[in-house]
Amino acid sequence: MKSLIPIDKLQIKNPIKLDSGEYIDSCEVAFKTYGTLNKKKTNAILVCHALSGDQFCSDINPLTKKRGWWNILIGPGKVIDTNIFFVICSNVLGGCMGSTGPSSINPQTKTNYGLKFPVITISDMVKVQEKLVSALGIKKLFAVIGGSMGGMQTLEWATKFSNKVNVAIPIATSYRHSAQNIAFHEIGRQAIMADPLWNKGNYYKTRKGPTGGLSVARMIAHITYLSERALQRKFGRNLQNSDFFSFNFDTDFQIESYLKHQGNSFVERFDANSYLYITKAMDYFDLSVKKGGLSKVFKNANVNFCFFSFTSDWLFPTSETKTIIKSLNSSNAMVSFVEIKTDKGHDAFLLEEPEFHATLKGFIQGQIGKHEI
Repeated sequence: MKSLIPIDKLQIKNPIKLDSGEYIDSCEVAFKTYGTLNKKKTNAILVCHALSGDQFCSDINPLTKKRGWWNILIGPGKVIDTNIFFVICSNVLGGCMGSTGPSSINPQTKTNYGLKFPVITISDMVKVQEKLVSALGIKKLFAVIGGSMGGMQTLEWATKFSNKVNVAIPIATSYRHSAQNIAFHEIGRQAIMADPLWNKGNYYKTRKGPTGGLSVARMIAHITYLSERALQRKFGRNLQNSDFFSFNFDTDFQIESYLKHQGNSFVERFDANSYLYITKAMDYFDLSVKKGGLSKVFKNANVNFCFFSFTSDWLFPTSETKTIIKSLNSSNAMVSFVEIKTDKGHDAFLLEEPEFHATLKGFIQGQIGKHEI
């Protein structure tokens, strides 16, 4: 995604070795900060975004002109209070909002990477984030927090860089993607690659990317973010523009119109190749295959954990969180866990959920007394 609006970036000039064994000779990481870093640099919270997110987690997104995706939680006087904390949020490696990804220019060829961009992992994303945090002069983060894919990054921080984190707050996430989640992602990727305008990832110069395929991929994914009860409550079988069926393939139902809107608005701000790379990174994520397995991966993590799950989240059900907690308990880790009752599905972590917000605020305030800020 190209924009004339200035975006804060860090240039990482040293080569980064990826999990695939390949290297990125240099890369940029786009980021946004909120609040003020204190003199001791002890009040920083890293916010990790989900698949479709970006670095604009609060205030107004300068590109979309809409409120940041977690504006409900982050800001002066809010749950993550920027009067107290210095919030950092970066666009992930492989993204399309300023960080190096498939739409970026390959310095060796002077053209867009496209599919020549190396396949990345959640761990690779976190490696880049750690370099950003270090460049800001922060030796230890007060907290890392994120939902969904952001929760995966949070867990990766707690295992890979546990000495640089006081608190980890994984929300609506898991230690690995299930077969069902991988299946939904693969359908989305196939929809993109089946679009003739995808052109094997070489569509940047044509100005006509695979918007149809990407829109379908988004529509498929969006269904998994909701719950059947929420869909029924909000849309039911209500018709969109008439009291009668059209008896053709126009949009009859409100739910059809809603999904088309989600797909159409998504293609305006997201790159199709980035969608391929980021979904694959999520599919590859699995802490249980690391050395020693899940029971050992948190063994030396001196981190305070607080997990949140949601009763109607079938994408990352509570059972997944409980599996992680069981492993943490066997490591004598410091763990809190709250399951929030809601019918809003996976996306509940992005929405108005008073119990979730109140509990999260209480946990964070409780941690202030335990860690110097």
